[in-house]
Amino acid sequence: MNDSLRMRLGAVLLALLTLAAVIFAFLNFQQRSRYVQADDGVTWMDSTSGVTAWHVVADSPASKAGIKEGDVVETVRGVPVHRSTDVTKVLFRVTPWTEIRYQLRRDNRTFETPVVTAPQDTGNSIDDYLRITALLYLFIGLFIFVRRWNAPRAVHFYVFCLVSFILYSFHYTGKLNAFDWKIYWGNVIALLLQPALLVHFALVFPERRGTLWPKLLAVYTPPAALLTLHIFIATGTLDFLPSITTQRWLDQMELAYLGAYFLLAAGIFLASYFRAPSGVLRQQLKWVTGGTFAGITPFLLFYIVPFFFGFVPSSWMKVCVFSLALIPLCFGYAIIRYRLMDVDIIFKRGLSYTFATATVVGIYFAIIAIIGEMAHRPGLSTGPAGAVIAIVVAAFLIEPLRVGVQARLDRFFYRDRLDYRRTLIEFGRTLTNEVRLEPLVASVLDRVSQTLLVDRLAIFLEDESNPGHFVLSRSMGVRPEGPLDLNFLDPANPALQSGCLFFESTRAAADLQPSVRRTLEELDLNYFIACRFRERVVAVLGLGKTVDGDYLSSDDLELLSTIAGYVAIAIENARLYSSLEQKAVQIERLKDFSENIVESLNIGVLTIDLEDRIESWNPQIEDLLAVPRAEAIGRKLEDILPSDLVAEINAHASSDRVAGIYKYRLNARSNRHLVVNASIAPLVGKSGARLGRLILLDDITQRVRMEDQLVQTEKLTSLGLLAAGVAHEVNTPLAVISNYIQMLAKQIPADDPRQKTIERIVKQTFRASEIVNNLLNFSRTGAAEFVEVDINSVLEETLTLVQHPFKTAQVNVIKNYNETLPPVLGSMTRLQQVFLNLFMNARDSMPQGGMLEVRTGAHNGSVEIEVTDTGSGIPPEHLQRIFDPFFTTKSVGKGTGLGLSVSYGIIKEHAGKVDVRSTPGKGTSFRLEFPVARKPVHA
Repeated sequence: MNDSLRMRLGAVLLALLTLAAVIFAFLNFQQRSRYVQADDGVTWMDSTSGVTAWHVVADSPASKAGIKEGDVVETVRGVPVHRSTDVTKVLFRVTPWTEIRYQLRRDNRTFETPVVTAPQDTGNSIDDYLRITALLYLFIGLFIFVRRWNAPRAVHFYVFCLVSFILYSFHYTGKLNAFDWKIYWGNVIALLLQPALLVHFALVFPERRGTLWPKLLAVYTPPAALLTLHIFIATGTLDFLPSITTQRWLDQMELAYLGAYFLLAAGIFLASYFRAPSGVLRQQLKWVTGGTFAGITPFLLFYIVPFFFGFVPSSWMKVCVFSLALIPLCFGYAIIRYRLMDVDIIFKRGLSYTFATATVVGIYFAIIAIIGEMAHRPGLSTGPAGAVIAIVVAAFLIEPLRVGVQARLDRFFYRDRLDYRRTLIEFGRTLTNEVRLEPLVASVLDRVSQTLLVDRLAIFLEDESNPGHFVLSRSMGVRPEGPLDLNFLDPANPALQSGCLFFESTRAAADLQPSVRRTLEELDLNYFIACRFRERVVAVLGLGKTVDGDYLSSDDLELLSTIAGYVAIAIENARLYSSLEQKAVQIERLKDFSENIVESLNIGVLTIDLEDRIESWNPQIEDLLAVPRAEAIGRKLEDILPSDLVAEINAHASSDRVAGIYKYRLNARSNRHLVVNASIAPLVGKSGARLGRLILLDDITQRVRMEDQLVQTEKLTSLGLLAAGVAHEVNTPLAVISNYIQMLAKQIPADDPRQKTIERIVKQTFRASEIVNNLLNFSRTGAAEFVEVDINSVLEETLTLVQHPFKTAQVNVIKNYNETLPPVLGSMTRLQQVFLNLFMNARDSMPQGGMLEVRTGAHNGSVEIEVTDTGSGIPPEHLQRIFDPFFTTKSVGKGTGLGLSVSYGIIKEHAGKVDVRSTPGKGTSFRLEFPVARKPVHA
């Protein structure tokens, strides 16, 4: 419990320190980027005679004001100056281009001079490079700490990365305020602590050896002494004077200490590497050592050494700080043990980029030097053009140089294995040529063994009778005894899904079942590569270490992952080859089955190619047309079918949809007169390319005869409907005539000779009324009585009445009824009259035929009926007048203009609504809505 609490408190403390460091670094960067310090161009130094001008920059504000080296400053802007930092504080409080007055003493003579300050020239600072390196350290440290915070030395490594982040990201601005002093001393402490932490890490990684505290005392004593000396110099304690020379000497000592400690750490790592046994530990130390040397060497040679000997580092020398990022990168992979050998790749690529960059930098400065020499000749211009040319040339050269260096490093590291690596992909490309499973598996194991120098291999194939489980198919150098528990080769295993399942040793599989651990001990394999075919694992390739006892690198695993795809395809092809004959038999059976279906259809089926030659001819069409199959196959369509039918079929040749020819009267052989329906459909292949046409001929002769009889019945029904309409329209004027004639009879005297004429008129009026009533009774139309009506039934009966006109006009009806439609309260005959008007108007709007859709539904206590046609539509200017009496767009004799007007009155009589939508050229839709009949509630 105490250990757990201590670990949690330590984690919280590290988190707080990290947050504080990040915030301080961000604020420091913000202030550094925004703060522009005023400068007078003088380097002031504390001396026994006072604050003296140690160096005056030529053409600086002080030089222009007449200040010379050796002058002693007494006041600046009236502020007494006792130390050189007092001048800095005054300059901090002013902005550039401000005039300030200096009181100076020269040769025991005091004088004043005005100085106009200028912005401080920062030049090409190393700070930006260091900040990028700092972010790399912090990111790598956080990544390792989050992934494996409980790994050995992970906390120590993170503290090292955090201190490195502070070292490379904290840079004081020169304000010398409280925050700036914190940044300054944080940078100093981090500079002295980072190398010591690295040497400390080298002493305890991967494990402690002997008594540690004397070594740590020796490690941390030099940085403690340097820190004490730094404090003395900065504060002037014990008579030390913070002069420019002393500060530069201190910077040189601290950087030399950093380089020496880094080399010491690398040497300790190297000694540990030689002492370590083979295996993971030796691999870790190998690349940690290489990473330390690779990280510190460029920075030591190109920055620390020149600076120590008094050279001012140039811009290209400052780039060397990026090599320091190799140290945490290599350490991180060594600690986390995740794809350990990737450190190999990173190290080689780092070397290749380092050498390539160094070469390009040399070429860059050579070009600059050459252009500089040429610029002195007459006729050549100077300026930034030379630098631009050098940069462009360098940009084009860096990638070819890097590739060349990388190839030579590959040859140096792999030597004999390089040729095998180059041929491995070629082997994968030709792998699919082998279709026999056993030789294929043997070839795979043999070639992989030669290529990667691995002597223990096995390949596991998916059990066809138990998908998702694997069995050992073939092995090399592996001789297991007894049954194997291969449940760890689960395709759903995340590690196997990612491509590679890795076991460092049997001890690393402590969380697995005992039977699985025994299997791993017998197999002694470390890598299990999934061979996938269409996202399905068909095999698993198992490999052990190399013959030298080394683990595989990420290059090896990447190539194996590539080969695994080819192996999966080859295995799948081999399995498919064994079942090819069975599939062929099944395909033949399916072909016969399909032909039997076509032969058994009771309609005639024939197919023609793109040249109208008949390719198939089933028995039904043979009987229908009395043309034998042998006579029809291979002949032109016009040689077999009547020319007018062929013309109709060819009229639909370019259509991509199914076309129909209805009730075609066909004169077949033997003087048979038939009525057929023909359907023509495009015949296309799997790729979508047209192969020909499919033609179906359906004999409907008997059905047409029955329809003719039904038409006669429908004519009588239509006559009844017509009589009812006439009676309904005539009844009203007859009543008016009767009333007026009776009123006229009362106004004329009884002895008037015109009374006989009036009596004849009255008599004939009553006779006409009687005829009308008889017509109404005949058509079953009388007084409207509202009852519960099923709208679906009304629509069906009405469609039955117009079935013949619709067929004659080639109007197809689509019914889309709601079977659970509630009833409405109304008159069936009146509603039938509404629908009859809508249907007949729809027919008249489709003179060339079309489609009529009738849909019913219920919504929010209402029954909805929608009648939609594909006719000519209604122009927008007529849409508002279609319900007006006597308004019609039909020709004379074909419409009275009363149908929709009467229908509108009936709809309103039923408390209904009607809505019309029409698009000219596309069709019209009438939407009717009637309230649902409500059942009475009994008290």
